[in-house]
Amino acid sequence: MRRASIVLILGLAASSALAQSKEPILLREMGSFHIGGRVIEVTGQPIKEVVFTPGGVPAKMDPNGKYQVEQMYVQYFLPQNRKSKLPLLLWHGGGLTGVTYETKPNGGEGWLAYFIRQGWDTYISDAVERGRAGWTNTFKGEAMALPLGDPWERFRIGPPGSWNDDKAKRAIYPGVQFPIEAYEQFMKQGVPRWLTTDDQIVAAYIELVDKICPCVVLVHSQSGSFGYKVLEARPDKVKALVAVEPTLGGDRNKVQSIKTTPILVLYGDNAKDHPRWSKIRQGGIDYAAVFKAAGGSIDVVDLPDAGLNGNSHMVMMDKNSDQVAELIQKWLAGKGLVE
Repeated sequence: MRRASIVLILGLAASSALAQSKEPILLREMGSFHIGGRVIEVTGQPIKEVVFTPGGVPAKMDPNGKYQVEQMYVQYFLPQNRKSKLPLLLWHGGGLTGVTYETKPNGGEGWLAYFIRQGWDTYISDAVERGRAGWTNTFKGEAMALPLGDPWERFRIGPPGSWNDDKAKRAIYPGVQFPIEAYEQFMKQGVPRWLTTDDQIVAAYIELVDKICPCVVLVHSQSGSFGYKVLEARPDKVKALVAVEPTLGGDRNKVQSIKTTPILVLYGDNAKDHPRWSKIRQGGIDYAAVFKAAGGSIDVVDLPDAGLNGNSHMVMMDKNSDQVAELIQKWLAGKGLVE
């Protein structure tokens, strides 16, 4: 790959007026790769005649044979002016892909661009069975997709019962930072997910960490659980963990092995009183108490207590996402991870 400076004029930055007012992002390298997975063999299936393109010439398709499955896709951006001491890995949540951290639904710059600008070698991934990782029909269980109105309430854009197909009738939390005018745009990035693939996802993440790290891992929602599992498996590789609204904490029986890794946990607004998120948040607080009792360093921050109000579950897409990213950047700098 050519190592000359690359001026990144992609969807990362070029789509919004905010982005256009900033200096171009200069990279020394960018690229992508797949990692993880295994080869399986399918037998006993009938041979079929398939027309791949309407009106085309039929082809015989023998589905028996070996297949590559359960791999993960990773894209990386290495800034010309690197200021971080370690790479930063961005992991997305359930039913989503690495798009989570790219351009925001309203066209603004996402956290991918923010952290590249801060000088981080940044790796963004599509986990196993998501996006460009690809998927096969070998996963157990059914693929699950989200109805249009589900995240509106579950991601705390509006309170329970607030969704309506009529935009004018939708209710929101007061001061919510999510760009509600771009909600339908946000929903276009959703992808199916399975409930049976956690082990395969974690296995691929461990291979990624073995390849790239030592590093900092930033997780969101479902990948919170994956971040803790990978940290527990590779405590010498993950030097800091940033968990943005993780749905689960780590294994309380394994805190001794990971207590030297600093952890930052963030929760947005309206989580304390939400029927589901209040339980998730309390679980995170309880885990933090066990981690601290073992001698570990973990900071749990409710963003309103830090002066950042109105954040939804999709913190990195909210209108004040740069302010939250700045909080994370300062925390990482405080841990000696920025040159």
